[in-house]
Amino acid sequence: MTTSRSAVSSPRGFLRLFTVVSALGTGLALAALVQGAVDGPRWLLMLALPVTALALTAYGKAAEDMKSGVAAPGLRSGGPRAFAPAVVNGVRAVNKENGRTAADGQAVNSVFAFDLTVVTDELPPYRIEVRHPLDLQGLLHRPRAVVEYDPEQPWRVVIPDNPPREWLARAASLVPPAGEVKSRAGGVPAGFRALASGVVIAAALLVLVRLAG
Repeated sequence: MTTSRSAVSSPRGFLRLFTVVSALGTGLALAALVQGAVDGPRWLLMLALPVTALALTAYGKAAEDMKSGVAAPGLRSGGPRAFAPAVVNGVRAVNKENGRTAADGQAVNSVFAFDLTVVTDELPPYRIEVRHPLDLQGLLHRPRAVVEYDPEQPWRVVIPDNPPREWLARAASLVPPAGEVKSRAGGVPAGFRALASGVVIAAALLVLVRLAG
């Protein structure tokens, strides 16, 4: 009993619980949508429509973050994380709203866009853009950086202000990877497991309704 309680209260346990709840909610919404559209009642359809649309929008936004080439804002609370060296391909000032190059790098609405090639021990090298209002690690004048990333969702990358010394030394000696570098981080899109599980749950519920009816 103690082990189970501590697992749920831990950050990783909370993430697993959130995934389960998201899957159940998605499954119920999809099942209600199909049932309301096919057999009624119509109020079930009207209730399920906005819930399903909201869920699919959230899943789509998460998948878009993965493919955009721009790092997702921040790391997941309680999610896995690791350090890695990176090559600094370039730094420019961009508008934080639309990502376009900013004429004035000192403007309030501009941020630095760090174009990095992340070289991890587990994944193929990949290129990603990390945005931040400050020149972290002095990367305006350095060819190498240390990043912190999520091994399960590698498009989540941040530049720590004070990385460990051993990683700074490793970054300083980093040789740029030879050959083609991936333009997108790999990994399973955030929410994919919850969405897939929700579809399975919805299918099972609809089968049960048919058998019971």
